[in-house]
Amino acid sequence: MSIALYNSTAQDIARKITTNYSTSFSLGIKLLAPQFRSAIFNIYAMVRQADEIVDTLHSFDKEGLLADFRHQTYAAIESKISTNPILHAFQLTAHEYNIGADLIEPFFESMKEDLNTNNHNLQSYKEYIYGSAEVVGLMCLRVFCNGNQEQYKYLRSSAQSLGAAFQKVNFLRDIQSDIDERGRTYFPNIDFSAFCENQKLEIVNDIKTDFAHALEGIKHLPVGCRMGVYSAYRYYIKLLQKIERTPPARVMETRIRIPNYTKAWLLAQSYITEKTFAQQIH
Repeated sequence: MSIALYNSTAQDIARKITTNYSTSFSLGIKLLAPQFRSAIFNIYAMVRQADEIVDTLHSFDKEGLLADFRHQTYAAIESKISTNPILHAFQLTAHEYNIGADLIEPFFESMKEDLNTNNHNLQSYKEYIYGSAEVVGLMCLRVFCNGNQEQYKYLRSSAQSLGAAFQKVNFLRDIQSDIDERGRTYFPNIDFSAFCENQKLEIVNDIKTDFAHALEGIKHLPVGCRMGVYSAYRYYIKLLQKIERTPPARVMETRIRIPNYTKAWLLAQSYITEKTFAQQIH
């Protein structure tokens, strides 16, 4: 029995974690070329496990669990092995695509913030977005560029914008659960006890700016990953549009969702539109 079986089993578990927790991201990953899929599943599973510690394990020592998970992550990378299958899968990807502490450390700092900060000012909000979302986009970009540093530098800011946009949409979608279950809010200078249409549109317009910048980068992604990333982009654009049409009081009361039949329609539209990108570029 070789280590290859453990490697593949660990990555199977990472894929299962992703599929169970996010059908939308799972669909986007499955639209990637086969050589990209396992690595992105591995990244998402590690991020998801850390996020679950701070968001759902309320009856446990979350600070201790997160500190231990952080330590195990670096130990897995250093030793190239972990008995935690999620971290074993992640370290395989970290080594293959040169994902190091420059991206991992800001992520864990933002996760730690979720344990200690209930409200953000503008500076802490920007730092949190960078660590919780932008660096995850950069981890994925390392995979997509596969060692092409010139391409990575060119697409870096667009990848950060896409990660930021996804995260901000999630914040808007999850306002109720963040306040009621976790006692925290993210958007600075917003009084959610008097959340109004103008405040909502201010947030929506900021996200639209992020998406516009992100789209320019998506168009220049390698062909094998462009479809998957673009489909996720289209899904979140649709989610943002639905939030924009929803009254603020309703946004505060319920989690906005996109039905499965709409997701299928978006997938078909994404396939048609993505095929035009190469023509536009060339």
